[in-house]
Amino acid sequence: MPHAPYTLAVPVERTTGVVFASPHSGRDYPWEFLRRSMLDERAIRSSEDAFVDSLFEAAPALGAPLLAARAPRAYVDLNRGADELDPGVVEGVRHVVHNPRISSGLGVIPRVVANGRAIYRGKISLAEARGRLAEVWVPYHATLQRLLAEARRDAGLAILVDCHSMPHEAIDSISSGGRTPDVVLGDRFGAAAAPEIVDRIEAAFSAAGLRVARNAPFAGAYIAQHYGRPSRGQHAVQIEIDRALYMDEREIRPHSGFAELRATLTAVMSEIVALARPAEPLPMAAE
Repeated sequence: MPHAPYTLAVPVERTTGVVFASPHSGRDYPWEFLRRSMLDERAIRSSEDAFVDSLFEAAPALGAPLLAARAPRAYVDLNRGADELDPGVVEGVRHVVHNPRISSGLGVIPRVVANGRAIYRGKISLAEARGRLAEVWVPYHATLQRLLAEARRDAGLAILVDCHSMPHEAIDSISSGGRTPDVVLGDRFGAAAAPEIVDRIEAAFSAAGLRVARNAPFAGAYIAQHYGRPSRGQHAVQIEIDRALYMDEREIRPHSGFAELRATLTAVMSEIVALARPAEPLPMAAE
């Protein structure tokens, strides 16, 4: 990667134990990676949660940090464990016990993008895969872990809001009466966050006029599973937003609804940050 693998926007004054993160909105594609791919530049972006970091950019103004990937998901998937290596794309990896994410080509080094389109003509070396993890995965997760530890220490609890977007076609199958959800909240069916926290997050989205579903078709992957520890005062909720609300999915560009949705989400975020706002001011956030 020619640049830092993530950006971290911190508030002037941190006022909450909420941390916002966007692990799939990265769009810094290394030239060497693009040159080796079978896909054109538009196709390779199809698995990207495009512009999600911009939708949630008000986080620092609301007193919360925003951690956003710069490295793209097709290069390293930050919502996978570092050990989720796919023998179908990485040379020298042993076949492991069945893992549906790896089997579908969506390991930590993805083999495919949306609709199962292959990224590479062949395989990459294990050394290259480990190099990508060292330069992208390790620093992102080290920073995320630090932010959550600071939140628990200073605010008494941490709430990770893991921000994603979903293809509109992915939610057509769960429509009820022709009405698809605008937002899907994933808490690993209650394992990643306390019910009262998820209830209040759902209420904030509903009050803003957005239709909300839980855990179907997205319950949360590695990040929610790994960081959600409600018994320890650390909660993780994955948020999936219908891309059709704010972007042209084919052209991968914001449409006329983008500004309105960003304003709506800012109002929702203001309710979420209040869930972990202590009575006393927090220490100044570290850069």
